[in-house]
Amino acid sequence: MRVLVVDDHPVVRFGLAGLLARDFEVVAEAATGEDAVRVAATRDVDVVLMDLQLGAGIDGVEATRRLRALPDPPQVVVLTTYDSDADVVRAVEAGATGYLLKDCPPDELAAAVRQASTGRTVLSPDIARRLLRPAATPAVTKREVQILDHLARGLSNREIAKALFISEATVKTHLVRIFDKLGVDTRTAAVRTAVELKLIRLSPR
Repeated sequence: MRVLVVDDHPVVRFGLAGLLARDFEVVAEAATGEDAVRVAATRDVDVVLMDLQLGAGIDGVEATRRLRALPDPPQVVVLTTYDSDADVVRAVEAGATGYLLKDCPPDELAAAVRQASTGRTVLSPDIARRLLRPAATPAVTKREVQILDHLARGLSNREIAKALFISEATVKTHLVRIFDKLGVDTRTAAVRTAVELKLIRLSPR
């Protein structure tokens, strides 16, 4: 089985390649999403192990989308430190077959690569349990998640409205619904609860 390792950290790529080489043929390594797509388009690759955040260039989600659009697309397993529901959904919607966290045991990673090569969906146990668990709160819409994400960045209602091309009144309406669904009454509490529920993640400053 031929594997491509994609990560913007050389030490991580080296470690993963060494680990996977015990059971698979690591045909190449890539530091960017663009390089990953170029390699997969010209080499015979069965599974791509993809980091989510790749620094410069396109991120892991967009790279996954482009990889899956190739004439003979490889399966993609996301291996990352980010475990928010939003990240998982974005990756799966882009075509990822698997989603694992970087703290997973080596044997779990190897098993996931094998399963992914057959097209079987593979999820980190913690993520699978969370996604399958009945929602503790009413479903938050995609638009509400976008607003929560902007709240977490400290944007005002006017700035959020401008960023999302909606009116301030619409932003306020969404905030009322968000507060009700999350059982909070302040913007700070809404962000904190959204992070705890893994609806959003705070970007590193």
